[in-house]
Amino acid sequence: MSGTEEFADQISERLVKLQRMRDRTVAQIAAYAKGDLEPAAYASLFHLIADGPMRSGALAESLFSDPSTVSRQVAQLVDRKLVERLADPSDGRASVLAITATGREMADHVRNRRNANLGRVIAKWPASDCAELIRLLDRFIGDYEKCRPDMVAAVRHETAARSDKGGVTT
Repeated sequence: MSGTEEFADQISERLVKLQRMRDRTVAQIAAYAKGDLEPAAYASLFHLIADGPMRSGALAESLFSDPSTVSRQVAQLVDRKLVERLADPSDGRASVLAITATGREMADHVRNRRNANLGRVIAKWPASDCAELIRLLDRFIGDYEKCRPDMVAAVRHETAARSDKGGVTT
């Protein structure tokens, strides 16, 4: 294995472990916070706060999510009066999603809880380590985003090649 492959393997293992721990923690917190939203719906709230009103399709794209999944989550947010549908100023036939005051309050509550929990993790870290982690995560996320189209295209090409060979790979 080359150095790049070895690092990629080690980073991948850690990302998988972090995602599993995070998913489990979120599920446990959700179980105790009965009546709260499904955890994935919070991402929509935070995007609408950060980016302002937008159409459902644009929200799904910004979340890197399937439109039908976002549609289900948005319905939950609208039912709870955390998000409202407004006429799109550029096309009155369409609607945009906008955060409500109640939605902002809920997002603030979730952000405070999240920050307290992450604060527990980094409480004994020097500020320089926190700043370095932020810098490296920003770099990683930016580079990942730049490489995403190539990653998807490579799998699409690989899948098409397998299909052309009757599903058999060599």
